Amino acid sequence: MSQHRTSGDGTSDDRTSHELPEYAERVLDVAELIPPGRVMTYGDVAEWLGEGGPRQVGRVMSLYGAAVPWWRVVRADGALLPGHELRALDHYRAEGTPLREASRGAEGHLPRLDMKRARWDGVTADGGADRDKGGGAHN
Repeated sequence: MSQHRTSGDGTSDDRTSHELPEYAERVLDVAELIPPGRVMTYGDVAEWLGEGGPRQVGRVMSLYGAAVPWWRVVRADGALLPGHELRALDHYRAEGTPLREASRGAEGHLPRLDMKRARWDGVTADGGADRDKGGGAHN
């Protein structure tokens, strides 16, 4: 496991230049396993690890997630992360992540993730994760 992470542009993330708590390192490792165009919920990550819960995973992602594909760890309802909607949407569109168009009444008219199609179980061949590394999230 890495003790030092870099951001997507190759520069060091100052918040993670020191040793991370072990649980945080494990959460970030799972985030890095999620294939492009797929997502896991905060609860899925916790279940896959067999430890913690959605709030703990969310806390790790809010503190340390900038150095990993944070947009692939999401809310179970498919709503885009408040305050990061447009950045996440750019990533989803670039990766071909399945989206559901927003209804006209939706605030901001932003789409949601199509969780039925975008959700990754942590074990299928399209991501190459090995079930022996965790508990395996289920849909």
